[in-house]
Amino acid sequence: MQKENRSHREITTTRIFDAPAEMVFKAWEDPHILKTWWGPDGFTNTFHEFNFKPGGKWVFIMHGPDGKDHPNTNIFREIIHASLVVFDHIEPVHAFRVTARFVNTGSKTQLIFCMQFESPEEYDRVKPYVIDANEQNFNRLEAALLKMKIVNTGII
Repeated sequence: MQKENRSHREITTTRIFDAPAEMVFKAWEDPHILKTWWGPDGFTNTFHEFNFKPGGKWVFIMHGPDGKDHPNTNIFREIIHASLVVFDHIEPVHAFRVTARFVNTGSKTQLIFCMQFESPEEYDRVKPYVIDANEQNFNRLEAALLKMKIVNTGII
């Protein structure tokens, strides 16, 4: 589910995942899992640095299905285990802050993913593709969580 903020600077994507908050958080904190699902359909990732702690860097390249590479640099600002991840995307093209909240709803987790852009102009520029890209990203996270469940139960 998408929600746009009246300030014209925020895009929020919310989804309930059929997995406990601990598992959803692990899919974020483990770079081997994260690189398998991060990004829209058809993208792959090469991580160069992943220091999952406040002040830590996350430097990677997203490889697009069209053959183009998209370098990314992020700085983690706040991390609360199984509850919150906040990071700033600082370069090279877009500047925004991501706040990801993990809300435990029993055996499921509601993930609230908010992107706050530096300006309404930046928001307007990326809005046409970010909304769909976030949904694709969450679809890929769902698939990663299913694989984690299968591995954890020893079915494969």
